[in-house]
Formats: sequence, C-alpha cells, structure tokens
Amino acid sequence: MKQKPTNLRKMFSRIIAGTMTWGSWGKNFSRAEMASLMRYCLEQGITTFDHADIYGGYTNEADFGEAFADSGISRDKIQLITKCGIQYVCEARDNRIKHYDYSKEYIVWSAETSLKHLKTDYLDLFLLHRPSPLMQPEEVAEAIETLRKQGKIQHFGLSNFTPSQVALIESAIPVAGNQVEVSLTANDALYDGTLDDCLAHQRLAMAWSPLGSYFREQDDKQARIRLVMERLTEKYRASELQLLLAWLLKHPAYIFPVVGTTDRERLTACITAAGIALETEDWFELLTASQGHKVP
Repeated sequence: MKQKPTNLRKMFSRIIAGTMTWGSWGKNFSRAEMASLMRYCLEQGITTFDHADIYGGYTNEADFGEAFADSGISRDKIQLITKCGIQYVCEARDNRIKHYDYSKEYIVWSAETSLKHLKTDYLDLFLLHRPSPLMQPEEVAEAIETLRKQGKIQHFGLSNFTPSQVALIESAIPVAGNQVEVSLTANDALYDGTLDDCLAHQRLAMAWSPLGSYFREQDDKQARIRLVMERLTEKYRASELQLLLAWLLKHPAYIFPVVGTTDRERLTACITAAGIALETEDWFELLTASQGHKVP
C-alpha cells in the first residue's frame, strides 16, 4: 500500500466553493455569470471548487466546464474536486431507483466523463460520494489506480463515509480525505469518530453544509445559539456567518468548509472568517448552546 499524501492542506484554498446550486438545482447561472463568479472567487482567495456528477441532474459539471473555458482562468490556478457513485433517478439517466455503482468500469467511466464535462485533463481530488453496501475495496482500488496511473486523478478520497467504512476502503487503497456533514448545529462527527479518524490518519477533512441549519430553521436550538451570538458578534466584531465558520475552523482536524453560497459579500465574509481565533470557552459556549446541555 502506497503512503497516503499529507500535503493536501496546502493544495486547497481554506474555504472551498461548493457548486451544487450554481446550475439547475439553484441559481441557474448563465455561462457568463458562472465565469464571473469563478473570477470573483479567485480574487478573494477561493481557488478550490467542489462538484459531484449528480449536481443539476448530471448537468452542472458541463455547465461549469463551459464557463471555465470562457473564463480565461488558467487550470493551474484552481483545484477541482468531484464525486461519483450515486445513480440518481432523473432525465439524464435511465435509472428505476436511486442506487450506487462502484464497479471498476463505472468509476473509471464516471471520472472520464467528469473530465470531459469540466474541460480538464485531471482532477485534483476524486471522491466516492456515499458508501454502498455492495462496494468491494479491491475493485475500487483497481479503478483508482488505473485513473491515477493515467494521470486523470491526483488524489482519492471519500464522502459521507464512517470510520469503519473508510477503513474498509483503506484495506485496499489509501484514502486521502473525507467530506462529511459537520457544523455547529450538526456536530455528530465530533463524537462518532469521523473527525478523529481524519486527524489521526492525516486525512483532508471537508465539511459540507458548514453553516448547518442556523439560518434555515427557527427552533429552540437556533434560539439558544443566537443568544450566545449576540455577545460574540460584539466581542469578535464578526457576523454570525463568520463565527459559525470560525467555530469549525478551530477544530484540530483542520476542517475545510465547503460553502454553497453564491452571494459575493457572503463569500468574502467566509474568507475573512479564517482570521478569527475563537477562545476555547467561547467555542464550548456555542457547542453547549447547540446541544442544549453542558458537555459531559
């Protein structure tokens, strides 16, 4: 088994731009609008873009690729992450039911299709999107080694995998990262071993939905957190959005938030969150407010 790369933290921007809502699943940006947003991200220091083949019902990557070709941005100035494996029921695929496919043939085909759509020769990081009960580590390893030897992917990782599922895949091939749901309001990954695994094995830890439900739901949890935020926004001279990200960024697993916003002011605010150093008691005060009880 080859040694797992340990330099991914230096490869990617501290804040990663999630592209799921850039196309038909959200903003429906034109090619010109996508290209303009890409350039803005780079101006703010966001150079890493996160994709999945299923976004937009398998249309988002191609839309992004067309915009990237128009943008004038050099490939070596950005990093591209994408995911494969989910067989989604939609117009673009003849699927009767949602399922997963991690056969060697499908993994290779999916990566090559993403390369074609994104108009690039290589992927910086290629992820299996969600675990399947039928996945076979050796077959996954054969596909990834084929892609790596051909120069089509640089690094390989997983998304939404538990520590035991990561270990299963790593029995056949090293796993460089894991992208999971983690935020102040959805913090199970702090306790179920997911972030411990990333920290212990030097995996790139990425967080999707890093703001959690804070801006989406009005419930007791949000109300408790808001009370704490009223003091902390004043103390740190920061917005609630910035403090939510700063809370994640303090974790020793060195989490990379994948932010889905396309609002330019919010993107800028996300980047500046990296400069906020939350004091330890403030970090635990936010966690306590989220959980509704003191830590054990």
